[in-house]
Amino acid sequence: MQRSRLLAAAVGAVGEWGYDGASVARITAHARVSRRTFYELFENREDCLLAVLDGVVEQIAAEIAAAKLEGSSWRERVRGGLWVILCFFDREPALARLCIVESQRAGEKVLDARQAVLERLAKIVDEGRRESSRSSDGGALTAQGLVGGVSSILHARLARSRHEPLKGLLGELMGMIVLPYLGSSTARREQARPAPAPVSLKAAPTTTPAAVGALAALPMRLTYRTARVLEDVAEHPGSSNRQVADRAGISDQGQISKLLSRLQRLGLLENAGNGGPAKGEANEWRLTPTGRQVAGSIRTHTGTGAHSPGADHRQAA
Repeated sequence: MQRSRLLAAAVGAVGEWGYDGASVARITAHARVSRRTFYELFENREDCLLAVLDGVVEQIAAEIAAAKLEGSSWRERVRGGLWVILCFFDREPALARLCIVESQRAGEKVLDARQAVLERLAKIVDEGRRESSRSSDGGALTAQGLVGGVSSILHARLARSRHEPLKGLLGELMGMIVLPYLGSSTARREQARPAPAPVSLKAAPTTTPAAVGALAALPMRLTYRTARVLEDVAEHPGSSNRQVADRAGISDQGQISKLLSRLQRLGLLENAGNGGPAKGEANEWRLTPTGRQVAGSIRTHTGTGAHSPGADHRQAA
């Protein structure tokens, strides 16, 4: 859980002070986590920011996989993947700036990771050479130049204090990408194509700054037992106190009542029941929007979740 707080704080620190100003001291102060804990989890600031970037790549890859583009033509796969990336960056402008703008000021590890991502994208774009007789006109450098050009355009947009949604660039960027491989007529058609529906947040597990930020902002120490309760309510909305307690392994009904009430006061849970036990009816617990963000962050940053066999069942609430 401390790792989640620090990742969220790193994004916030870079957004507020830029990469150069996002010191370990500022990250730990923002996360309300000690420097000792930071260095138990990360080697240095660079290692922390690298973890953020790795999380972004995993999230986008998951959303692209959820879009089920395999089996489509090269052109449709590139368009679908680009759309996912643009939608993600529009949803998460702080992460977009970190990945596209601030990462260029980082150290060797982050720069190497960034370059590896660009090379992966260039290999996908380079598959366009097999699409038509124009393949003889360009080589691998063409794909690298196209990916670099797209990155440069996104950088110019994101570097501004205010910018229009990146989704509006889909047609122009696709026209630029297909031009060397499929010709000018196809490029014009791409420019004129209507954009698809925005990518749904349900397409992949939540790993975004909104989620880890919600976790970092909690005025409490999030323990294993609390995490189990939140995950249980996420999986079984409308559960009563007893149902949550049974699945979370809490035998004391007084403890579960206090814990659920506390999570309600923190704005993570809401009771959809009609009056609760005082009126003879069971509570019906559901996650609030903030609660869903926190539960998503827990699932992301504990691997398989608080219910995993390796979790420490001895931790107390």
